[in-house]
Amino acid sequence: MSTAAAAGAPAAGTWKLGDLEVNRIGYGAMRLTGNGMMGNSDGAPIDRDAAVRLLHSAFEQGVDHVDTASFYFSPMRSANELINRALASWSGDVVVVTKVGPGRDPSGEWLTTARPDQLRGQVEENLRQLGRDHLDVVNLRRNGPGTASIAEHFGALAELREAGLIRHLGLSNVRPEHVAQAQAIAPVVCVQNSYGLDWRRADETGLVDLCREQGIAFVPYFAIAGLRREAASVRERDARVHTVARAHGATPAQVRLAWTLHRGPHVLAIPGTTDPGHLAENIAAGALRLTEEELALLGEQA
Repeated sequence: MSTAAAAGAPAAGTWKLGDLEVNRIGYGAMRLTGNGMMGNSDGAPIDRDAAVRLLHSAFEQGVDHVDTASFYFSPMRSANELINRALASWSGDVVVVTKVGPGRDPSGEWLTTARPDQLRGQVEENLRQLGRDHLDVVNLRRNGPGTASIAEHFGALAELREAGLIRHLGLSNVRPEHVAQAQAIAPVVCVQNSYGLDWRRADETGLVDLCREQGIAFVPYFAIAGLRREAASVRERDARVHTVARAHGATPAQVRLAWTLHRGPHVLAIPGTTDPGHLAENIAAGALRLTEEELALLGEQA
């Protein structure tokens, strides 16, 4: 994979989030604070300087979009604050994608989903933490299966977009009908849903193909971890993945990322890690080209 590593994030190609063109391999900041979305924080807080170096390393390798949220924090670290520090000492352009809807109080306890009239406060919280006068992309994250309509919440964000606080809007954890509801109000540039080899609900609902047809970026999270979600990485147990990895001299994680990217040119990847070696491997996965036979082996669903 030495050639792939040298190619960096641009090897995966690009896609546009509205008028913002980005390399398809990005970086997810959830793990950067030492905890996952459930608020667990068992280890020591990540060193701030090490976190900034990691982000700069990602940027140097061509990563030009970062996924974050104001509720990505642990007792001693905030993902937005670390990104702010990294961008303050970086001269290149980096698109920051954040999300609103869920919230946590200062002690880390989860709050009920924000009402539409509370979304401006969440947007302003992200602005303060990131040190910006507007947000590049804001995803409305739907919480729970009971949300029938997102129109009122998305409409509130559309008003903030008109006011200049937000440049582009996206969705997270949604079904196809939610995309239709949102598109009737304002353009949707990306959809974030859990998706990977082990969890293909977005194929079953047609969401991946719907996004392609409408020119919307589909951005899977947990593309490597799959059903393990925020759990610590474990040894790969899928023999198919091992077979393909051996054929390319790649890691199983790289094969999982490559499979995801092969689902279409509109599919982006936002793997997160605090390990510089894993970061380089994740980015290098963008240059991994799987054969039709390998995609069939992995169960590619066209």
